[in-house]
Amino acid sequence: MNAIVTTTERQPRSVLVDMSARFGMEPAAFEATVRATCMKPDKNGKVPSREEFAAFLLVAKEYKLNPLTKEIYAFAAKGGGIVPIVSLDGWANLINSHPAMDGVTFAMEHNDEGALVSCTCRIYRKDRSHPIEVTEYLSECIRNTEPWQMKHRMLRHKSLIQCARYAFGFSGIYDEDEGAKIAGMKDVTPPAPPKPPVPPSAQISGATETIDAETGEILDEREVVTETGEATDAIVDETIDDNTFFERLEEALAVVSDLATVEEIWTDFDPLARFEGKPAAEINQSIALAIRKRAEKRIGGSNGKA
Repeated sequence: MNAIVTTTERQPRSVLVDMSARFGMEPAAFEATVRATCMKPDKNGKVPSREEFAAFLLVAKEYKLNPLTKEIYAFAAKGGGIVPIVSLDGWANLINSHPAMDGVTFAMEHNDEGALVSCTCRIYRKDRSHPIEVTEYLSECIRNTEPWQMKHRMLRHKSLIQCARYAFGFSGIYDEDEGAKIAGMKDVTPPAPPKPPVPPSAQISGATETIDAETGEILDEREVVTETGEATDAIVDETIDDNTFFERLEEALAVVSDLATVEEIWTDFDPLARFEGKPAAEINQSIALAIRKRAEKRIGGSNGKA
């Protein structure tokens, strides 16, 4: 006699079902509420896709943040996708709920006239013998917005968030200032075609941006000899503004089709060194890294379909 054995395998629940159950709501009602309060359409009226919504919920779940109380919400990225934003309450939740958290202190620095210069945050971990320390400077962080009228408070928030990243390794989430800048990056999809080469006989002088007719090398901002059209090693202008720099990096990476070329372009631009020690260095470096990751993802995706 054959015995019939039945087994019930537990199927993994979707992140929507998981998160809605956590807050005691029906999945449909939970999704509608979060979309209405945390993921509004962009300025063109485009709403986040289901995949983007799921990605947002996965970040909230990973960090145990509550979107219903706006501990986490999202900006629509101009180039597609979303940028997860964590509010101050969310950062405080992350820091205070970490099992290694053992205290935090702040030290404000003022100049001889009494004006605020910087704020230093120190976070103590139970498993470290020395505190993690980060100093944020007002000149690098201040924005012309109403919250920054309370300079001491806002700079204290900034130093706390950046110190928490070093202390606990939080990644993939941003504060509002960072997120707004990253979300507003230029969309380069589909990529623009490369510029046509200039005939060898063309008479070029001064600073130029063109392509060498024989080698195909891009001659950006280089001194070109009038008679030969050859580029020298001299860089004419190294002081282009940040937005132009990001646009050129995006344009250069948008037309490559392999990771080796991505690495070459990244080395040529060297964005991490460009922003090192300058105002908003970490934000600008994060934007550059996001541009690179977008190019790598595009290439990886196309390779995966081949």
